Amino acid sequence: MERTLAILKPDCQQKKLTGKVIDAILAAGFNIIGLKMLVLKREQVEAFYEVHRGKPFYVRLIDFMLEGPVLVAVLEKNDAVQAWRKLMGCTNPADAETGTIRHAWAETVSRNIVHGSDAVETAEKEITFFFSKSELL
Repeated sequence: MERTLAILKPDCQQKKLTGKVIDAILAAGFNIIGLKMLVLKREQVEAFYEVHRGKPFYVRLIDFMLEGPVLVAVLEKNDAVQAWRKLMGCTNPADAETGTIRHAWAETVSRNIVHGSDAVETAEKEITFFFSKSELL
């Protein structure tokens, strides 16, 4: 079984879509083996998105992630990273396939409801950023 990190971003919480996104995750056959709601601090967000520092969208991304609580989850399934990315849909909701989370609920490239790890190695790092081993089922 492979694991990946999912973040239901502040806009997901603001739009009260958390239950719908979790339903989509479960319907797609994922097991949720870790789950917590957090209000992130600036230092945490900056550290998590360090890879994007210096890019034109970085400051906007940091500010957005500080707008409100997020729900972080560890998802488990065969080929979890790619399966979660497929379920999320393209970063730009205008390009996302019908039936994906971003097609259904995202507004823009920067307000796109969810985050997902882009590779197995990234998933491992991202999961340990938010969860200790004892917090995972």
